[in-house]
Amino acid sequence: MLPRTARPTAHDEMAAHMDDDAGLGAESAAVVEGARRRAVRDGDRQIDTAHLLHSLLEHDPHVRAAVGAPAQLARLLGYLVQRSIGYGLRWQGGVEGSGGGSGVLTAVPAPAAPGMATVPAARHREVRDGRDGGGCSPVAAAALAEARERARRRGESEATGLDLFAALVADPQSRAVEVLRRAGIPAGDLAARIEAAAGERAGDDRATC
Repeated sequence: MLPRTARPTAHDEMAAHMDDDAGLGAESAAVVEGARRRAVRDGDRQIDTAHLLHSLLEHDPHVRAAVGAPAQLARLLGYLVQRSIGYGLRWQGGVEGSGGGSGVLTAVPAPAAPGMATVPAARHREVRDGRDGGGCSPVAAAALAEARERARRRGESEATGLDLFAALVADPQSRAVEVLRRAGIPAGDLAARIEAAAGERAGDDRATC
């Protein structure tokens, strides 16, 4: 009798995909790793945009500053902590961007607010066809790809946490945007705050040189 093959666990599937943080800076790579651990702990098969958002808020003070007032940040974190109940229950067993439920992946994303970059439709199709992302949901993989592209457009080789934050909120159907909306933080209002936080971060980097 042939030995029975063990069914891969969530941890095995996450560990098999370690290239999601390629092209990210050290801080952003830590964010992805934190999101990966959170997904494994929650029993989720893939990292979604809400996992990435939660990890960003834990790791990056510039992203926390871009969210807004302390009360807004506290409310947002409260929703993320409670994703396993209430609104988050319908996410269980589903894949963000699979065509059902919140975070539906569309071939042509809806227009973002002025000043927000949208994830190109070609990149969405590339991710949906399985050529990127591995341990991430299609929408989360697209956000990581867009974060890298934002850095390249700036002439830098590594994406920052703010690049990833901007990419997360650019997709109106992502789970991250849904959580922001429930916390009373419209994604369209974040563009100016993200750019301001990016300017402050650049100033901090110059000051430490």
